[in-house]
Amino acid sequence: MSPRPRLDHVRRPELLEAAATVIRRRGLENARVADIAEEAGTSAPSVLYYFASKAELLHEALTSAEERFYEELDASLEGIESARERLAVIVDSGAGEGDYDAALWMELWAKALRDPELAATRAELDGRWRRTIADVVRYGQQRGEFGPTDPDAFAVLLGSLLDGLSVQIALRDVEVTGERVRELALRLAERELDCRLPPERVAPA
Repeated sequence: MSPRPRLDHVRRPELLEAAATVIRRRGLENARVADIAEEAGTSAPSVLYYFASKAELLHEALTSAEERFYEELDASLEGIESARERLAVIVDSGAGEGDYDAALWMELWAKALRDPELAATRAELDGRWRRTIADVVRYGQQRGEFGPTDPDAFAVLLGSLLDGLSVQIALRDVEVTGERVRELALRLAERELDCRLPPERVAPA
């Protein structure tokens, strides 16, 4: 008998998207394998064939969403030489312009408090976000566009600001809009990096 063909490249993306949709809608605690299977148009055993647990599903769904986020971000940064403009694009992405999925992140943050596996996932993904910011700062410093601020410390500061405000956006706080987040983040960046970011990207006061 020939071995069963592997269809991971076909089914996994569909199941991950279904898992992300169900987790956004119901939360991780209430997201059942049966719900994910129904969303994907398949059976529960088919889901369990690819994923051993809901924790693994959340890890994979977040990683997949992150990859899409960075693909979109890389496309937005392509051809931009100015570090100031690159940083403004990053701020836009973290302020809701890109595929930043605050609902999934909120699920991860809550679970990471007590789950070492998900805590490691959180650290890995946060580290990538901060490195992206810090790399642009270093690039800008090399070009003489930014002041001598510690890039890694600034990345923690800006990343935390964007993450925290994205939670308020996800909660539909009427005082925290995407435009308001951009304004606050760009003001912070200008002060910390001793620069002026592209004026067309700065929201009016």
